[in-house]
Amino acid sequence: MKVSNLVATVALLGITIAGPHAGSQAPQQPPPAPAGPPAPAPAGGPPSPPASGRQGRGAAAVFPQQQRPLGDPAVIERGRTLYAVTCSSCHGVDARGGQLGGPNLLRSQLVLADQDGEAIVPVIQGGRPDKGMPPMPINTADAKAVATFLHSLLAAAGRQGSPPPTDAPPPNVLVGDGGAGQMFFAANCTACHSATGDLQGIAARVPDAKTLQNIWVSGGLAVGRGGRGGRGRGSSAAAVTVTVTSPSGETVEGELRRLDDFIVTLVQADGTERSFRREGPRPKVEVRDPLQGHRDLLAVLTDKNMHDVTAYLVTLR
Repeated sequence: MKVSNLVATVALLGITIAGPHAGSQAPQQPPPAPAGPPAPAPAGGPPSPPASGRQGRGAAAVFPQQQRPLGDPAVIERGRTLYAVTCSSCHGVDARGGQLGGPNLLRSQLVLADQDGEAIVPVIQGGRPDKGMPPMPINTADAKAVATFLHSLLAAAGRQGSPPPTDAPPPNVLVGDGGAGQMFFAANCTACHSATGDLQGIAARVPDAKTLQNIWVSGGLAVGRGGRGGRGRGSSAAAVTVTVTSPSGETVEGELRRLDDFIVTLVQADGTERSFRREGPRPKVEVRDPLQGHRDLLAVLTDKNMHDVTAYLVTLR
C-alpha cells in the first residue's frame, strides 16, 4: 500500500508539473506557448525579430541604416563637411534642427527610409518649395556623400547595427599639391581671407589636417560644438544677420531666425525678438551670410581643389 501510494503521489506530481495531460488537476501556472517559427521577412527587407518579441542587446535594428556597416570613412567626412556648409544652418550641426527652423533629420521618415540616397538626393538637389527649402547647388556624388553622413548619424544615435570599433588609421587628407592650392586660394579666397591676416598660423591652431580641411571648406561650422579652431554652433561670428527697413525709413538689425515670403523674424542685440509681416518688397530685407562665399564655392569645388588647398594651408604656421 505504501508503495502504491508513493507511485500515485509521484504520478500526480508529474501531472501537476507537466500539465499538458492533466485531467481534473489544473496546473498552477499556464504553460508557456510553444515557440513558433520566426515571421517571414518581407521581400527584399530585413529579417523580422524573433517571435518571442524580446528586444535586448543585439536585437535587430528597426531601420535600414542601423542594419548595415557604415560607409567609406572618407565619404562620410566629405559628407560631414558638405552638410555643415549646405544644410546645418537649417537642420543644425547635429541634424536635430537648426536656427532657421529646419526639421530634425534624425526623425525624418524620408531619411529613415532612405537606403542609398535614392530619397535624400532628389530633395537636396530639387528642394521642397512647399516647405520653404530651396534646391542646393550640389552634384549627385556630393549629395550622396551627405546621405552617407546622415546614415552614420542615425547609426550612432540608435547604437544598433553599428560596426565594432576599428584600429584602422583615419584617411590621409594630405595628398594634394600645395602650389596648386595656393593658386586656387589666390583666385577664390582672398576677397575675404589672407594668409598673413586672419589665416596666419592657422595650421598651428588646429589639431590635425583633417580638422583643418573641414574648417576651411565649411567656414568653421564643420568643427561643431566646442571644436578648436572653428566657430562652432551658435557662434555670432557665423550667424546670418538681417537688416529690415520699413517704408518709413526705420531700420532694425539682428540675427536672422526666420525668413519666408510672409514674415521675417530676427533677434536684436539685447535678446528681444521681433517679427515683420512681408508684402512683396516691403519692408526691405537685406540678409548677410558670412558663409555665403563658402556655399558658392561648393558649386566649383572638386576633391582635388579641396586637397590642394589643405596642402597649402598646413604650411601656414
